[in-house]
Amino acid sequence: MRIRTKRPVAPQPPATEVTSDGDARAPEVKIRAFRIGFIGALGVLLALMLGGIIAELGTVILYVALALFLALGLDPVVSWLQRRGMPRWAAILGVVIVVVGLFVGLIATIVPLIVEQTTYVIENWPTIVENFKHSDLVGWLNSVSGSGDALNDAIESVGKWLADPENLGSLGGGILAVGAGIAGGFTGATIVLILTLYFLASLDSMKRYAARFVPASSRGGYRDVSEEITGSVGRYVMGQVSLAAVNGVLSLVFLTIIGAPAPILLAFIAFLFSLVPLVGTLSGAVIISLVCLAASPATALAAAIYYLIYMQVEAYVLSPRIMNRAVSVPGALVVIAAVAGGTLGGVLGALVAIPVAASLIIIVQKVIFPRQDTI
Repeated sequence: MRIRTKRPVAPQPPATEVTSDGDARAPEVKIRAFRIGFIGALGVLLALMLGGIIAELGTVILYVALALFLALGLDPVVSWLQRRGMPRWAAILGVVIVVVGLFVGLIATIVPLIVEQTTYVIENWPTIVENFKHSDLVGWLNSVSGSGDALNDAIESVGKWLADPENLGSLGGGILAVGAGIAGGFTGATIVLILTLYFLASLDSMKRYAARFVPASSRGGYRDVSEEITGSVGRYVMGQVSLAAVNGVLSLVFLTIIGAPAPILLAFIAFLFSLVPLVGTLSGAVIISLVCLAASPATALAAAIYYLIYMQVEAYVLSPRIMNRAVSVPGALVVIAAVAGGTLGGVLGALVAIPVAASLIIIVQKVIFPRQDTI
């Protein structure tokens, strides 16, 4: 018995209309302009709403990114303690206690100095202005410019303006604004510290969960690349902190020798600014040299000469020995990444730009080049 199957019917083109004079005319296509415009407007509104949400959550995203960056930086120390037989929770707890202890110790050392120096400046402000007017630096500037007492009059006017508390309040955005900024800074530091602790505790599980989004056939290579990237970020953070610590310790020793004002505070400024690659050390050196003018022009000149020498040693001796072991990034790419990161994201952008560049180099070397070689 033969079974007949129906052949699939090919889709017929739309029939053409025939006019009264016998000419064929193509069918009319209806364009629903209102529906298209309405859907397009909804898409634009949705994009604007998402952009507004991201802008409102900018501070939260910044906290999360900074905490993740710190967690990746502290993870090599935690892993090193684990290899020495310490449980991970104990290693995390020990590292966090040491970091918090150092931070609290620095704050406890620096805050009394700031309060003491601020009190001294407020109580002796007229004397400070008079001493500065009759200093060797002002006398030299008057002799070079030939302006007579114009510079002294300008210094006196600026001193009187700064002595008015209302002017200082407007200059700093008001007492309430300054207080709110300090409170916000402490709140942000607390949030970043808590997030860093959570990220350190769950970093392995986060890596495993992220690997689930990759096909099973590619997970082995993904794990190798991700481990190399996170290790590179961690080594970079530790290397940058090491460079900043060297700058801070050497600055403390030298500034104490030359008799700079508040050497502990200035050394902390040197350490803090050195955390920013490329321009951080230079910016800190300029600020410290200007502050040393309060002692004498000779002290400021000695500080400037010292930092010029130190920056050469850091660029050609310390940084290559420390950072080349952390990230293998060409020098030109380091400059480009740091400048681009600082332009896009400020200080945090400059901090993360170099490890991001190192991560992209790892991806190119481990993923893209092998794939191109097989074609």
